[in-house]
Amino acid sequence: MRKSFTLIVVAGALMALGACATNTEEKAGAGAVAGAVVAGPVGAAVGGAAGAVAGHVQEDASKPHN
Repeated sequence: MRKSFTLIVVAGALMALGACATNTEEKAGAGAVAGAVVAGPVGAAVGGAAGAVAGHVQEDASKPHN
């Protein structure tokens, strides 16, 4: 139980760091680290992809649309 709680706290802290990333590369890196902590290599791949998508969405949202 204690190990699970610690894992959840660490994953939450890493995800919080990902939220304050400013560019796509930082978001992908933080997502990969958080995913690796939670689910190992597969989690790292999924977290990196999710971080990259989130970064692209944020960049697109900040561009002016004509």
